[in-house]
Amino acid sequence: MSTGNPAFAHEFQGYEQVYGSAGVRTATVQGTVGKTFGLAGILSAAAIYTWSQAAANQIQPMVYIASIIGALVLAILTIVKPKLSPWTAPFYALLEGVVLGAVSYSVEKQFRGYPGIALQAVSMTLGALIVMLFLYATRIIRVTNRLAMIIVGATGAIGLVYLVSFIAMFFGARVPFLTSASPLGIGFSVVVCGVAAFNLLLDFDFIERTAAAGAPKYMEWYGAFGLMVTLVWLYLEILRLLSKLSRDR
Repeated sequence: MSTGNPAFAHEFQGYEQVYGSAGVRTATVQGTVGKTFGLAGILSAAAIYTWSQAAANQIQPMVYIASIIGALVLAILTIVKPKLSPWTAPFYALLEGVVLGAVSYSVEKQFRGYPGIALQAVSMTLGALIVMLFLYATRIIRVTNRLAMIIVGATGAIGLVYLVSFIAMFFGARVPFLTSASPLGIGFSVVVCGVAAFNLLLDFDFIERTAAAGAPKYMEWYGAFGLMVTLVWLYLEILRLLSKLSRDR
């Protein structure tokens, strides 16, 4: 059994036979939810602290850069070695909190004529989470193999666009619609936000299947980590969209 979410590349076939025996603690949906709240708390605390430090001009650019690199390394390490997730996931959340705090303050400062842009992005992210959870829990949208393939394909296409844009930067070129407030740029951001939101369905499905398969307890941390990765991505994309809309006013 596997999931289409890139953050959930780990296979866990046969867990019900290995870990499902009496006396062995296995992953549960409730346990994953609790750990998700824990990671969200760490991330939020780090983001708020970083925001306050940035507002007081007490944060150095190197801290921000080091946090980005550190979060990326921890994310890769967690994906490759899910057993380390009980230790890597909290530190990932901490570093991502530093990054989001700095980015959010920077955007808020840049668009002073559009106050509360970061708070709006947070609210919209939480709203998307609630809506997608409702759609999944009520089975209005079912995560079939076909749907998973579509979501993964769309996610991969977006990742390719960002990769091309990153490489183009080294040659002095850029992909205009990634940052422009043109109809095409806004439309692209809307699509990306939609794809990011639909990735939440894959996260929910993975968490539910992990518990049903009797996966080991550490998979609760892994599931919570994957959900946090998607939420961070969704928040950043919503923040980007709101930034474009504020320039278009």
